[in-house]
Amino acid sequence: MKELAGRLTALDPDAGAAVRVIGYFDRLAESRAGLEALVRGAAVLAGCAARLVDAERRVRVRVEADGTRRDSASPPDPAWPSAALTPGGASALWLERTARAAPSVVDAVILERAAGAVRLVLDRTRGRVPADDPELTETLLDGTAPEAARLHAARRLGLDPADPTTRARVLASLDGRPRVVAAPRDTGTSGPRPVPDGDPQASPDGSGAQPPHTDAELPAGRLGIGPAVPVLDLPRSWAAARTALRFTADGTAHDPGPRVVYADELGGIALLAELVAPGAEPPPDVHDVEAAAANAPWLLATLNAVATTTSLRAAAAGINVHHSTLQDRLTHAESLLGWPVRTPQGRLRLQLALTMRHLARP
Repeated sequence: MKELAGRLTALDPDAGAAVRVIGYFDRLAESRAGLEALVRGAAVLAGCAARLVDAERRVRVRVEADGTRRDSASPPDPAWPSAALTPGGASALWLERTARAAPSVVDAVILERAAGAVRLVLDRTRGRVPADDPELTETLLDGTAPEAARLHAARRLGLDPADPTTRARVLASLDGRPRVVAAPRDTGTSGPRPVPDGDPQASPDGSGAQPPHTDAELPAGRLGIGPAVPVLDLPRSWAAARTALRFTADGTAHDPGPRVVYADELGGIALLAELVAPGAEPPPDVHDVEAAAANAPWLLATLNAVATTTSLRAAAAGINVHHSTLQDRLTHAESLLGWPVRTPQGRLRLQLALTMRHLARP
């Protein structure tokens, strides 16, 4: 291969470089190189960053031109040269070329050979298990299931229970289907990231999905997010996520409040969930809030702004009314409720009433 590449280089430099690329990735494939090594090879040979994005298996790997891995959660630029991992599929290997010109012959060969090798590694190590297989997730979150079965489910979902640094959390949504997400290894408590599919024991290069940086990357709708815990403690995270979901709201004028609630940020307030059963007769203060809201359509949004901001001026800005208008509204609200909401004690009572209103929903 080296001799052929040398001869071709004398005739056509691009052809010689393409042959060397083919030989390079053939050697990596024969040595059963991992995903990071393959993406690194593409980046170094192309002289620009390379990025692997497999949404189906929830795998993201990005390597700079100097061989340094530096992952990114931002979406690839559609203008970058790429090679799909499957015909017509969204998963692909990308070269982060800033120029808008068509990819060179060498770039095309790099993408084709690297993508082919990546496809083999993913099929071998990640298998074909759906990333959110409900049966595996159910087993993993069932604290009464045999430990061996739960460990097997964790591995199939891409979690390595043998690694003491592995942490994961559970997301609870209104559809009732849990979603297990891995927590970043640096802190174990920051934002969630999707679990990569397949067996992590076959992924020594540490590839996998990367943490989203904004709530916009979470599933849409109301979400309760459990704490990050070791794999075998995930039933506890699932229970906490379901509790956190009860504290969420639609975020509308009729149901103001946060759409996403983290269980580990609730603190002692979570104890209220044990006192207020869903669908049960709500406490008197909740009745008062509901009756007042029936007489003033603006009341719930106004009270929520007062309860969740640091000052009345901030509350007025949050609902886009003048400070004097807010004062008039609160005077009217206090007459309807029967208690003050501008004193520390009244504000605490208001916060509890609004929280219990969420918890009392069926």
